[in-house]
Amino acid sequence: MQLTPLAIRYHAPYMEWAKTRPAPEFDLAGSNILACSLDDLPGACTAVDLQGANDNGYRPLMEAIAARYGVDPDRVTTASGTSGANFLVFAALLDPEDDVLVERPGYDPLLGAARMCGARTVRFDRVFEDGYALDPERVRRAMTQRTRLIVVTTPHNPTGVLAAQAALEEIGRIAASAGAHVLVDEVYHDLTGDASPPAAALGDVFITTNSLTKSYGLSSLRAGWIIAAPEVTYRVRRARDVVDGTGSIVAERLATLAFEHLDRLTDRARTLLARNKAMADGFLNSRRELAWVPSAGTIVFPRIKGVEDATPFADRLMREYRTAVGPGAFFDAPAHFRVGYGGDTGKIRAGLDRLASALDTIGGG
Repeated sequence: MQLTPLAIRYHAPYMEWAKTRPAPEFDLAGSNILACSLDDLPGACTAVDLQGANDNGYRPLMEAIAARYGVDPDRVTTASGTSGANFLVFAALLDPEDDVLVERPGYDPLLGAARMCGARTVRFDRVFEDGYALDPERVRRAMTQRTRLIVVTTPHNPTGVLAAQAALEEIGRIAASAGAHVLVDEVYHDLTGDASPPAAALGDVFITTNSLTKSYGLSSLRAGWIIAAPEVTYRVRRARDVVDGTGSIVAERLATLAFEHLDRLTDRARTLLARNKAMADGFLNSRRELAWVPSAGTIVFPRIKGVEDATPFADRLMREYRTAVGPGAFFDAPAHFRVGYGGDTGKIRAGLDRLASALDTIGGG
């Protein structure tokens, strides 16, 4: 069946590309920490059970999430990853023709999910010249009479830049004055070393989404969550009744076990990330043809000076060097490309060497 224009506007081009691109020899396009093995999660095999009560989420998991982030368990709703959590928030809060403010550059599933709920997306910019800082004045200027939700990622996807708490607080005041909410996607946050509590702790206008996927090497569990005020939590849970009912009790039991060992998993991930980030930063500092803003997460978003669209370069890197980066066009910043450095150190090093060879062919070095 041929897609209609209405259906086409719902899709997320980046996700389609990520799922259908050729398999690279060296993958710098991903943003996860290297996946855990069963040995990294003691007791995983014995924790598996096909039974359990999780109608509104597995209670031990919700309590573990709440304890980790210093909130009441009744403010926690589980979801299928952070993307699933974001979609449940959109489904719970948006009516057709509502406006959603989304940052640019940005992660395109956030746009597709809002549009699937019938909302209109309005953009506000995080700009290279300002270090991709979150600017409340840009948000204020983008507000409309129908704005119901402001969406922020911190660290920012695709640049990895942390949002300042003062900026978040001011955006919260902007949203509150308009009767809107602020959704803060914190999926990369737990590896940054920033000890700030989740944005939802700043007040009931805020909603936090997160998961075990990006920061802990447990993407296969699809263990995500929403932290929100009780009235929002109720609406999110009722949205989940329609979307998928409940999560997998097998995954939620394993996620509960992961929280028992989260400090160990955090140490593993931060040790890996510190090593890889130093290597990636050294590479970027050595390349005169690249401009970039320092990152706090597992990703960085350089651009090639004097090049308006890096997509042909990314395509050639894949075709001739078997190495993948994320083309910036998928994030509304075509001059850039996204590099992820959370994976296996040897493969990241080899991928950066291939990237250097490709860059050498266009000058610099």
